[in-house]
Amino acid sequence: MSGHNHYQTLEVDPAATPAEIKSAYRRLAKLFHPDSHHQMANHERIAQVNEAYEVLKDPHRRLAYDNHRNTAISADSWGNNQAGTPRSQSYRQPTQTARTTEIHLQQWLKQVYTPVNRHLANILNPLADEIQCLSADPYDDDLMADFQDYLSDCRKRLESAQRVFQSFPNPGNIASVAAHLYYCLNHIEDGIDDLERFTYCYDDSYLTTGRELFRISKKLRNEVQAAMKAVI
Repeated sequence: MSGHNHYQTLEVDPAATPAEIKSAYRRLAKLFHPDSHHQMANHERIAQVNEAYEVLKDPHRRLAYDNHRNTAISADSWGNNQAGTPRSQSYRQPTQTARTTEIHLQQWLKQVYTPVNRHLANILNPLADEIQCLSADPYDDDLMADFQDYLSDCRKRLESAQRVFQSFPNPGNIASVAAHLYYCLNHIEDGIDDLERFTYCYDDSYLTTGRELFRISKKLRNEVQAAMKAVI
C-alpha cells in the first residue's frame, strides 16, 4: 500500500461521498495529466491521483484502506507513547519487507500486467489495418460490418482487461506504471466510443478523435512496457 494519504491526494475529507471523490478525481486528472498540456501537468502527481482514486472509488478497497489507515495511526500513537522502549529484532524488517514486495510484484505481473498487456495488443495493433480496409468504401455494408465486429471484439477485450486490472492491487513501487496502464484503458474506452459513433453517422470527426485516443493509448502502453523492462 502506498505511503500517500489518498484523501489528501484527492483533496477530500475522509468522510467524502463517492460523488465528491469522483468529482475531485476528474478535476485533478484534467489538471495534472501530462497530455492536458496544462502548466501544472505532472507525471508523478497524476500517478498518485489515479492510485488514490482506484482505492477510494471502490467501497471494499476503501473500507480496507480506512481500516489499515486507522490501525497505522493507532500504532503510531502507541509507539510515540512508548518512546524509549527497545524493539528487538527490528533489523529483520527490511529483509521481510523486500521479500513481500517482490512476491507482490510477481503476483501482479502474472495476474494483471501480462493478461492486460495481451488484451491491449489485440485492441490497439489491428486498428490501422481495420481502418485501411474500411476506407476502400465506408458505405459498403460488408466492410462496415467487419469494422463493427472488430470494435465489438475491442469492447469485450477492454471489459475483460478492466476486470483483471481491478482484481489485484498494484504494488506501491510501481504506482506510476499502473497509473499509465489505467489511463491507457480509459483512453481506449473513449476511443471505442468515438469509433462506434462514426459507424452510426459517418461523421469523420469521430473517426479522427477515436484514432487519436488510440494513438495516445499506444504511447502510454509503450511507456508502460519500457518501465516494466526496467523493473523485471
